[in-house]
Amino acid sequence: MASDVEAELHSYVEARYLHLRRTAYLLCGDWHRAEDIVQTTLARVVVAARRRGVENLDAYTRTALARVYLDERRRLPWRREGPLAEAAALPQPPAIDQALSVTLLAALRSLPPRQRAAVVLRYWEDRSTEETAEALGVSPGTVKSQCAKAMATLRASLDGLRPQLSLNEGGGA
Repeated sequence: MASDVEAELHSYVEARYLHLRRTAYLLCGDWHRAEDIVQTTLARVVVAARRRGVENLDAYTRTALARVYLDERRRLPWRREGPLAEAAALPQPPAIDQALSVTLLAALRSLPPRQRAAVVLRYWEDRSTEETAEALGVSPGTVKSQCAKAMATLRASLDGLRPQLSLNEGGGA
């Protein structure tokens, strides 16, 4: 049984590591911190899976990732600002406008941590309101209000920069 858990954990980490790292990057805006957040998250997931078993590794990991990010933000106030130059290092397919990517990432980074976490989980991870609420440990209403505030802030910060940067009023990210 222990070897089954180890094999499941190993295959899960291999399959999801890069996606978790990209999600963590969107949350914190720094590749090195994203790596640290993912490592801390996976350490917690492994301990929990070995100790008591985890029914849904993906949901548990998503919740742990959001909480590790928010805990880090609370504990390390001196790390609240990150270099903007890091956004240019984000690997992109050649067809994507790099200036657009940098602008969007800067706008995302301007959001407060809880709003950023809600937007990343809800729209980047494509999670339901309920799944996002569970991951963040808040009510679905809080997720809706945090996403609405975040989208309004993003619209305001991107409005007028360039026509293709304006977000649709329909709430798409």
